[in-house]
Amino acid sequence: MHRSFLAGSLAVALLSGTALSASAAEYFDRIASFPITSNLPKDSDQKAETVAEIISASEDGKLLVYTDSPRKALGFIDITDPASPQPGGMLAVGGEPTSVKVVGGKAYVAVNTSESFTNPSGKLVAVNLANRKIVAECPLPGQPDSVAAHAGILAVAIENERNEEINDGALPQLPAGALVVASLNGDALDCAALRTVDLTGLAAVAGEDPEPEFVDVSEDGKVVVTLQENNHIAIVDGKSGKVEAHFSAGTVDLKNIDTKKDGKIDLTGAMDKVAREPDAVHWIDGNRFVTANEGDWKGGSRGFTIFNKDGSVAYESGASLEHEIVSLGHYPDKRNKKGVEIEGIETGRFGNDTLIFVGSERGSVVAVYRDTGAAPELLQVLPSGIGPEGLLAIPSRNLFVSTSETDLHGEGGAAPHVMIYQRAERAAPAYPTIRSAKNAEGLPMGWGALSGLAADKTQAGKLYAITDSFYSAAPRILTIDATKKPALITAETLVTRNGAAAEKLDLEGIAVARDGFWLASEGNLEKGVKNLLIRTDAMGAIQEEINVPAELEKGAKNYGFEGVTVTGSGSEEIVWLAVQREWADDGKNAVKLLAYKPSDKSWSAVRYPLESAEAGWIGLSEITAAGDRVIIIERDNQIAEKAKVKRLYAVSLADMKPVTPGGELPLVRKTLVRDLLPDLKSAKGYVLDKVEGFAIDAAGDAYIVTDNDGVDNSSGETQFLKLGKL
Repeated sequence: MHRSFLAGSLAVALLSGTALSASAAEYFDRIASFPITSNLPKDSDQKAETVAEIISASEDGKLLVYTDSPRKALGFIDITDPASPQPGGMLAVGGEPTSVKVVGGKAYVAVNTSESFTNPSGKLVAVNLANRKIVAECPLPGQPDSVAAHAGILAVAIENERNEEINDGALPQLPAGALVVASLNGDALDCAALRTVDLTGLAAVAGEDPEPEFVDVSEDGKVVVTLQENNHIAIVDGKSGKVEAHFSAGTVDLKNIDTKKDGKIDLTGAMDKVAREPDAVHWIDGNRFVTANEGDWKGGSRGFTIFNKDGSVAYESGASLEHEIVSLGHYPDKRNKKGVEIEGIETGRFGNDTLIFVGSERGSVVAVYRDTGAAPELLQVLPSGIGPEGLLAIPSRNLFVSTSETDLHGEGGAAPHVMIYQRAERAAPAYPTIRSAKNAEGLPMGWGALSGLAADKTQAGKLYAITDSFYSAAPRILTIDATKKPALITAETLVTRNGAAAEKLDLEGIAVARDGFWLASEGNLEKGVKNLLIRTDAMGAIQEEINVPAELEKGAKNYGFEGVTVTGSGSEEIVWLAVQREWADDGKNAVKLLAYKPSDKSWSAVRYPLESAEAGWIGLSEITAAGDRVIIIERDNQIAEKAKVKRLYAVSLADMKPVTPGGELPLVRKTLVRDLLPDLKSAKGYVLDKVEGFAIDAAGDAYIVTDNDGVDNSSGETQFLKLGKL
């Protein structure tokens, strides 16, 4: 019943493997990344949860204000110099802040003070930004979610959210939510002016229990509010409180999507009549608004929709953005019910362009579109922290900001980060560094978790990568054209055993063999999985699976092979395997390099000296033959500001004289070739923990790549970097 269309220009731009818009002269690049743990008071629990959820900015764009619900506080970040954000401290607000909006010199904060789902309550807190003090508090008729203000109108969505543990989270669950509106006097608000707008009886889905999720106010004071679980949208006049229009958010038929959590990205699935269930919403102009169709109860259509004010659909993204995210290696295969979960939306006028920012919660990216009045044009995709939630455009400073709500720092992972991007004239955006082309069916090749690199011996810029156990149902060898920018995955070769996809492999290393490839599969003896050296033909069919002799593997634990390379030729050919961490018989800070000689099927080994870890552990991630030496990646398992050791070391082949099992293994000497921390920091995000692939191509240029863990508890970001001649 709605009118919709997909843009030809968008279809051409997607999956091109080149700059998304050759005509665009301005792009955003990330210029800074701020860990919000830097804002924690020194006397507070440093490991307890902290998040940056919704964010706003002072009128001059130099102060960021974000909500931290677990800490029941606002956080402040000074971005006078946006490339060097500084901690501004925190302010307790007497409850869980759910949203914030700056108006003039005040920040209006929606605060949840509910004692239960059935007895919800909240307040609107006004904070003076000049002295960071609370100057007023207005009671709200329930639990607030979103707050917005524009054109002298302030609006608050009172969600009164449901208890998802009752009746499988089904609606209705009273009390019903509502909308609160008020007129502002400059940046001042009279609590008595707050007016509650009844939204019951509108939606066909549980109309008696509306759950307003997100609000935005247009230039002429019209409030658009999403009723997410009700799959409904209402337009309310901010001054009178009258509901001027309301309509169902409708459904979408999705094709060529991944619908199974099965260890592979398979874009052959479909879902029909999926309720949009929009979350964030933002006006584009006085007649159109855009929704992020995250879903929360039954729906979630994996994309975004531009609606006309009368409820008709001006544009539906369908699976197009999700396909782009697949191509960039950010698809979360473990989240196939709702795919990439589009949750955040922002718009902003930058120069002559109206831009639409679309955040993927599970893909951890933000897509940037140019509004054309018809189908929007995809310009670029920005890497973000894990689970981007708050999106903020600051056009006056050519800045864009994203927050992340996923906190792993208490578990040794990444803390939530506020990331800052700046728009400027550039030849091309810095991200992505690698992406995939289309396959034979015209769909993007799915990829992620690149755990090893190897180079073609004859063609400069031609590399091969291997995917690890995250994609256990479809282990693949990927061909990369590194002469392209970004580098382009041009082909995929399935690793097979007896004609079927090879199972129970954790492929961590790859090397070019005479007629195919050598692959290293990491074992986990505690789970009955052995370390394997595998030889395949050029088509990926396994020809040999070679076990390590028991006397060499007797001390093995659940961390084994991480890299493989080949030295010598003919009867003197040796296949070297790097073991990630110490086995029980290695002693402290030493790890095995195993040598397999195909000519007589013999095994031998040396030991490699490891650095001492300040925290966590240090191990090997790659071994690559380079003339008269091998290059080894040695790294710690630390991330962000905790990362200390990400290095390339060289070992002379003359020093690698392996001995057979039984005696003491010789300890080789290593020489530092390159500290990779500056390279990993150059992306202006946080340092990624898993730099796992290294190769030197036929022209002598070196490359590294990081493993993004298949976007599982990861930002999904992959850094594929050309280091040049070493």
